[in-house]
Amino acid sequence: MNIFQYWARIKLLLAAGFILAACNKSDQEIPSKSAAGIMMPVSIIQVQPTNAPISVESVAQTEGAKEVEIRPRVGGILLKRLYEEGAAIRAGQPMFLIDPIPYQNALAQAKAQFTEQRVRIEQTKREADRLKELLITQSISQREYDNAVSDNAAFNATLQQAQIRVRDAELNLSYTTVTAPVDGISGRFQFSEGALISANTSLLTTLVQLSPIWVRFSLSDNELAQLGGHLDEKNAHQVILILPDGTEYNQKGRLNFAASQIDPSLGTQQLRATFENADKRLLPGQFVRARVITGEREGIFLVPQTAVMTSDLGQSVYVVSEKNEAIMRPVITGNWLGKDWIILQGLKSGDKVIVDNLIKIRPGTFVSPRPVIQEISQPSLQYKLNEKR
Repeated sequence: MNIFQYWARIKLLLAAGFILAACNKSDQEIPSKSAAGIMMPVSIIQVQPTNAPISVESVAQTEGAKEVEIRPRVGGILLKRLYEEGAAIRAGQPMFLIDPIPYQNALAQAKAQFTEQRVRIEQTKREADRLKELLITQSISQREYDNAVSDNAAFNATLQQAQIRVRDAELNLSYTTVTAPVDGISGRFQFSEGALISANTSLLTTLVQLSPIWVRFSLSDNELAQLGGHLDEKNAHQVILILPDGTEYNQKGRLNFAASQIDPSLGTQQLRATFENADKRLLPGQFVRARVITGEREGIFLVPQTAVMTSDLGQSVYVVSEKNEAIMRPVITGNWLGKDWIILQGLKSGDKVIVDNLIKIRPGTFVSPRPVIQEISQPSLQYKLNEKR
């Protein structure tokens, strides 16, 4: 090896050494930059104890306070429908007309029989009076006079029967005009005009009373335990209705029925609430949610539902420590309150709860917290015990 080859190899080794040193330097710089970039930006809320209503929610269904089936009391040919389907009907309003001619004839016949019986009574009375004078002069026997008096009494009884038949005929004639027994919204007409309908069996239509409207639901033993026991009209302070779009109905309700025992087949207590519905916003058959409020719970915390994680070990949240580390904190939750979750145990005043980027965080992760404005379900928190209805 000559001198030139020797120095070439030396230069090559020195260049390789510089390159390795540079690489090692870069590798050492990367962790320091990564350490600075591992501070995960997160949003937090600083929780404070507050009060919230003691409540549970359940699926419910609306029904008319009065649902009346309109059936004719007399049979015959249905001549005419006297109302508009789906329209509001007042009590006593005519709805259907049944052919009245057969009942008019029956009434005329009953009146004729009544008149006939009244004439016979007058005749038997005159005969009894005449025989009484003859009996005084002993021109007839006592038996003949007694028979005349008995005939007069029998025709008096027959007259009363004829009078009752007249009243029945008048009543049947009035039934040919079918009227609404209550106020309500009319349903679909079940027959066509000209159809033959039967007394007391043919269903002509229905009437549903919409204001007030009833909401029927049930609560399980576990839900009742959260409220303090079985419900009745006294301990259920309010019933709030959650509409299908998630908004609260603008009228507060009250229980008007609470079953006195648990349904053994379902393990639930059957309940029913009443709501004013003057604007007809609620219709029978709607599926809604009923929230029953029995009191107020103090010293609880509210966190957004997205901040609570659920696993096989239970529920937990991430809180930020003084060193800006994410720490998993097991919690015991209550019910939902609007968009928030009620935390019964596991948090203390001033805790900083992480509300986003939870999927990227692990216990011990360094975070860069930024506070956000906590949105609390204000309509629900405005409940007060003195607002009982």
